[in-house]
Amino acid sequence: MKTVGIIAEYNPFHNGHAYQIAKAKEVTGADYCIVVMSGDFVQRGAPALMNKYLRAECALNSGADIVLELPVCYALSSAEYFASGAVALLDKLGVTDTLCFGSECGDIGLLSEFASQLLSESKKFKSVLNLHLKSGISYPNARNMALQASAPHLSAHIGVMSNPNNILGIEYCKAIARRTSSIKPYTIHRTGASYHDACLDAGYSSALAIRSALAATRSLSSIQDQVPASAYELMESHYGIDYPIVADDLSVLLHYQLLSELSEGYTCHPDIDQKLSDRIVKMLPQYRDFHSFCELLNTKNRTYTRIARSMMHILLHLQREELAAYCREDYIFYARMLGFRKNARPLLSAIKEKSAIPLISKLADADALLTPMGREMLSKDIFASHIYQMATQHKFQTASLSENNEYKRQMVRV
Repeated sequence: MKTVGIIAEYNPFHNGHAYQIAKAKEVTGADYCIVVMSGDFVQRGAPALMNKYLRAECALNSGADIVLELPVCYALSSAEYFASGAVALLDKLGVTDTLCFGSECGDIGLLSEFASQLLSESKKFKSVLNLHLKSGISYPNARNMALQASAPHLSAHIGVMSNPNNILGIEYCKAIARRTSSIKPYTIHRTGASYHDACLDAGYSSALAIRSALAATRSLSSIQDQVPASAYELMESHYGIDYPIVADDLSVLLHYQLLSELSEGYTCHPDIDQKLSDRIVKMLPQYRDFHSFCELLNTKNRTYTRIARSMMHILLHLQREELAAYCREDYIFYARMLGFRKNARPLLSAIKEKSAIPLISKLADADALLTPMGREMLSKDIFASHIYQMATQHKFQTASLSENNEYKRQMVRV
């Protein structure tokens, strides 16, 4: 039995994602595909357009065999932590043979070489990096200059470091190497629109383009050709009932939390230093909504995405020291299932036999299975989902939070 892993957000699930699942099985010869997917919040510092159960069902209908939730502390982190948490989860299952991801360059050898150079951090790399950082150059540019100085043979390919999927792929390779994992990385050349392309493409559009089209037209018909038929049917039956959710749907909750922590400041949260904390305090009287406040805090040294993630850390009570503790204890303490295909039972049996971490299918069983740190991490996931469900309830005036409580939700079976 061969198993391929995919790390994803599926925000929302589209034709490119269905292609990746099929291609990943093909190029790796895998019998099964395990997806590690962000839950109700995604890396760009926003709530997912659709809840995690709907997105998991879309993936299962298009070839995924099991969907596991990436803990929110990693789902809302930088590429390095995002990759490290997800790779650790796949590795600890004990059944993952390969990891397949999309990239703009499509060259696993090149991505692995960049990963190797970044992992080694030679003396020359560190000295050049620090020199440029002290001169005020942004970290990405300083890192690229340091790479060119310490590894001249990569200079002709430095453009690889300007593409988001390449960067994430390099982080996956770093995470695998750092763990000395037996997982073998594969990459598929990204087809169709680029990651940042906001216009619909005749072939494979980006998730951003699909979200933008929905926001502009408020009509599902505009994106019907961009998603698999099974996903469209699911999206159609839930549209205007429990999605779409956007960052501004959390504006009041964020404002309350910012006010609650005003006297202490915000440096206890990941990615928030004293300078940013002071800026939040200074700008808070001008708060109107989530999006405009992130724009207000945006500077040339901090991207909108990084600011938005910081706001989510505050909203969801994610703490810097907790994240550091999780990383010290090897990142992952459980694998929480969001859904599975019924014909994947042999894979489930293999995971239960070989996994180094408990496989959680019912939250009611979690306390007995988890360590104190595992229970703490899981409580953050549950809290994040309840915040998301609260926003959904208030926006659409649908099911009460008690009906959508995480302890009552059933995982998806197809």
